[in-house]
Amino acid sequence: MAADNPDPLRAPPPPVRWDTVTRVHLMGICGSAMAALAAMLAERGFEVRGSDASPYPPMSDFLAARKIPVMKGYDAPANLDWGPDVVIVGNVVRPTYPEALAMRERGLAFASLPEALAALFLAGKQPIVVTGTHGKTTTSSMTAWLLEVAGLEPSFFIGGVAGNWRSNHHLGHGRPFVVEGDEYDTAFWDRGSKFLHYRPELAAIGNLEMDHADIFADVEAVEATFTRFARLVPPHGRLVVPAWEARARRAASATSATVQETFIAHSAADAGPAGATVARNVQPTPEGTRFELHLPGHDPVDVTLPIAGRHNVMNALVAASLAAAAGADPATFPRAFATFELPYKRLTTRGEVAGIPVVDDFAHHPTAIAATIDAIRQRYPGRRLVALFEAQSNTARRKVFQDGFGVALARADRVWFKRALEKASDPLPVADRLDLGELCQGLVSRGVEATVIPEVQALAEAVVADARPGDVLLVMSGRDFEGIHRRLLEGLEHRFGGG
Repeated sequence: MAADNPDPLRAPPPPVRWDTVTRVHLMGICGSAMAALAAMLAERGFEVRGSDASPYPPMSDFLAARKIPVMKGYDAPANLDWGPDVVIVGNVVRPTYPEALAMRERGLAFASLPEALAALFLAGKQPIVVTGTHGKTTTSSMTAWLLEVAGLEPSFFIGGVAGNWRSNHHLGHGRPFVVEGDEYDTAFWDRGSKFLHYRPELAAIGNLEMDHADIFADVEAVEATFTRFARLVPPHGRLVVPAWEARARRAASATSATVQETFIAHSAADAGPAGATVARNVQPTPEGTRFELHLPGHDPVDVTLPIAGRHNVMNALVAASLAAAAGADPATFPRAFATFELPYKRLTTRGEVAGIPVVDDFAHHPTAIAATIDAIRQRYPGRRLVALFEAQSNTARRKVFQDGFGVALARADRVWFKRALEKASDPLPVADRLDLGELCQGLVSRGVEATVIPEVQALAEAVVADARPGDVLLVMSGRDFEGIHRRLLEGLEHRFGGG
């Protein structure tokens, strides 16, 4: 719509008087971030209720355990009859939903999740905002754990379940507040990235490449929003960026803050950029990764990560840089890294039968898939790696990554697909959708057997029938893959008897 004739349904709301708010309604409350915000609000003493199109586990159970009422559907204006002071609107909500229309008609104050988080929780804290196309959840979790072990009592708000807390949020008593900075859009009236609201004092841009093809036209558009983010870091702040990530470094150049680079040395002669955080003598092992951590101004420390993958060394360098900038003593980092637990759905072993582990991972982008497979190779050297992939995210379902998926999945020994997610009234044209048949043909031409089985139960049965002792089954999806992990474990138990 032309700028001189804006859509009144997408008009931004007036500023909220947060100091008068005691009753909060969350529209889209069963999203993981929205549910976390609801729990934080309840913990702070606000009266909290919400609505969602179809309340579903695990977040419906999460909210029920905290006695937060959830109303089903957005088609009932009566959802708002309880008289909230403000409505927090999730980015899944459309302005034409009856509940959203009633919100405007009644003159209720409303705001987005990032606005509410910034106003009610980040004010007076030291926001540490972790951004990047990949690794945000793991790096945010690492940063928070380093700060916790160092005694700084951080708060955090993370897009996944942090392993050391078994939670995606925590309200600590210290100044640091770690936020996973999501580049996805904010709300129906605000198409800017969520992380533009988070008031970063310390920040990181871990990497930058094309993602979220439903809202970004190209990688230049992605870089533009990260450049805007970099400008938000104040002159007294710090922005951490890997030395090898050219686009991330270019976005970081827009900041007025100190830029600190991270660097993995490939030999004793690799000095790295001046003032960089450096990993030296990196030694992958089946149990994890060892390296020497060099932080500027501090003595080197020996670190043992109990997790595999070069990408996790990269994440650790960013986390160490941020934690040290927030005041953590690097002498505590070896103990913190040694006890770090990956977030849920990051190389998570869901069970093992007859020596065949079923590993769950969030990977749904070619770069993440390649890193995940490489980490599994490190953890289970010499074993047949069987990959299962569900193309379900708005990015994964698009043909823009057709070639990238082929290259990444060719790292596996055997690949299985269920049919790509299809949505009701799907706006994605058929010509722009990922072609799984073509993807399989490409993998076969590379010498990797690949098969599509549309239904998940038939797929699980076929994978179990094909499984061999010593295999590793790696399940990759941004969702739960229709519970295939349980089906695989039950099928393996039936076939092999758990021996």
